Amino acid sequence: MKRELTCIVCPIGCQLSVTLENGVVTEVTGNTCPRGKQYAIDECTNPVRTITTTARTSNGGVIPVKTAAPVPKELMFDCMKEIDRSVVTLPAKIGDVVIENLLGTGVDVVVTANME
Repeated sequence: MKRELTCIVCPIGCQLSVTLENGVVTEVTGNTCPRGKQYAIDECTNPVRTITTTARTSNGGVIPVKTAAPVPKELMFDCMKEIDRSVVTLPAKIGDVVIENLLGTGVDVVVTANME
């Protein structure tokens, strides 16, 4: 099976062609650097995403938050539902943990802006 991807590791945006056999990457072409090859392998075997969004605050506003590390792509919508249920108590500062171990992924959700 062949898969076509656009690499997102750097601004070049290489057009990658990935050959998969039984769920294993056997060939990657089109990359101009080793990072592109690794991106293709990861994207085809274990896709992950960093979630950036907002969470409600105790004063009724919103504050920007993100996952401290990427989470499995298939959990993105469930993660968003969990983040949507959270409320950040103010004052909050960059790096404050909003949710520990989001859905058992081992990844925390953290605040990305200071707010009084």
